[in-house]
Amino acid sequence: MWLLFYVNLIGTIYGYYWYNGQLSVTETKFLIFVPDSPTASLFFTLALLGWLMNKNWKLIEALALITLVKYGLWAVVMNLWTLVETGDIGWMGWMLVGSHFAMALQAILYIPFYRFKFVHIVIAAIWTLHNDVIDYVFGQMPTYRSLSEYASNIGYFTFWLSIACILLSYVVYQKRTNRIS
Repeated sequence: MWLLFYVNLIGTIYGYYWYNGQLSVTETKFLIFVPDSPTASLFFTLALLGWLMNKNWKLIEALALITLVKYGLWAVVMNLWTLVETGDIGWMGWMLVGSHFAMALQAILYIPFYRFKFVHIVIAAIWTLHNDVIDYVFGQMPTYRSLSEYASNIGYFTFWLSIACILLSYVVYQKRTNRIS
């Protein structure tokens, strides 16, 4: 698990670096909401650290599951959509597809470790949906130039992807709660 922690830590740092260009032109009040994938990865990295210390940081775990699956799948879809639109995404696009699919997959594979409660899901849901508003109402979404004409469609897809990931966390919570009862 330490290896996974370090891989995620390095990936998180690289992810924030990746957003450097967009962050340099972002208003201060939006900075925390712009680097979606690295922040999701940060939540999971912190959850891993907690598990390694035999602790469950429940809010961090709920945020990790919801956002890691959401932004992992979101980036895969956006890059494949770009491939369809342009015919090529280059090696960097394929790296993003692979790394973001791995983000979503690891969130699912570590489901047995999550111990969050309903209140943590509610808080994580508010964070996630608020982030969607910041992205698609205030125009802070990640830039995909080849998909810019589809911004409202992407916003709509993103909202429902958020709902699906929130529901996933609720199902995880319910299954664990029902096993314990």
